[in-house]
Amino acid sequence: MPAERLLPTPEAEDLIELVRAIAAKELAPRAAADEASATFPRDVFTTLGRAGLLGLPYPEEVGGGGQTYEVYLQVIEEIATAWASVGVGASVHALACFGLFHAGTPEQQQRWLPDMLGGELLGAYCLSEAHAGSDPAAMRTRAVRHGDEYVLDGAKAWTTHGGQADFYKVMARTSDDGGRGISCFLVPADAPGLSADHPEDKMGLTGSTTATMLFDGVRVPVERRLGAEGQGLPIALAGLDAGRLGIAAVATGLAQAALDTAVRYARERETFGKPIIEHQGLAFLLADMAAAVESARATYLHAARLRDAGRPYSRQASIAKLVATDAAMATTTNAVQVLGGAGYTKDFPAERYMREAKVMQIFEGTNQIQRMIIGRHLAR
Repeated sequence: MPAERLLPTPEAEDLIELVRAIAAKELAPRAAADEASATFPRDVFTTLGRAGLLGLPYPEEVGGGGQTYEVYLQVIEEIATAWASVGVGASVHALACFGLFHAGTPEQQQRWLPDMLGGELLGAYCLSEAHAGSDPAAMRTRAVRHGDEYVLDGAKAWTTHGGQADFYKVMARTSDDGGRGISCFLVPADAPGLSADHPEDKMGLTGSTTATMLFDGVRVPVERRLGAEGQGLPIALAGLDAGRLGIAAVATGLAQAALDTAVRYARERETFGKPIIEHQGLAFLLADMAAAVESARATYLHAARLRDAGRPYSRQASIAKLVATDAAMATTTNAVQVLGGAGYTKDFPAERYMREAKVMQIFEGTNQIQRMIIGRHLAR
């Protein structure tokens, strides 16, 4: 059953209907098979881009859709309800474009942003390293300037779209001045010396390729640096709040899919002469699942509306990420329980949803990190 939405404009309502149509035709029918075979659906991102869905939160004058975050995140949620890997990919792509839009020069934006926002170029985001996940200031990947170029050496772990993307937004150390010694670069995928390690063999989201990117003397022209030297970490962290809202929307979509699967099964499966949804024990469990999904949606929408109003939203973004991803884990686990033995088999998508939900509590900052961020805000 589709989520009940209160959208701000008729245009937004039409947009959601378009997304639902694309999701029903292009995403849902192939999600299970591509996840089972760990196939990266590059063509799907081209389809979404040409439909104008990958650049929605950016202004029309730079090739975006000119939509508010309130609307954009609900689009991401609808995509994730049909296929979580694609929802994650759409969110990561928007995050990969963030640095160019907010820190790039007009010349840089004019050169690269239209194809990025139009989906012709798929992006990836390189921040984490094997020893520097939740502590990005500890990164070791280095960029050394030689004339009109930087030479990058190091490795970036856990890169969504690693080896599949057309460009990589890369944070690298340009000095030893801690967090103030990091700069941001836009690296094309065909740069000599750039390669992807073997993709990670993951529990879930197997349709979303994750790999370590290796930088071996990668030469990047100075014109591909975003912002000044030393501004990389602020650029990265500024984008993370928006990225956390994207993951909150994805997690909510995944939870909605699990709820829909559980409700359909509970209406059809009969025991003791009636559908199991009419047994109080199951009805209460489903009610808790529905409450969790709608609470998650309300939480991320509140943060999005603060962002749209130009107000601080960092604390609310962390709350949304925490609430929505914990809700996704609980809801998908309960969906397996509603289906019973059938839920433990691959004949139904519930077990896949449960596996996919776990990583939502880990990436874009673990939920323990979110609690730390929220606590720091409360202490101020």
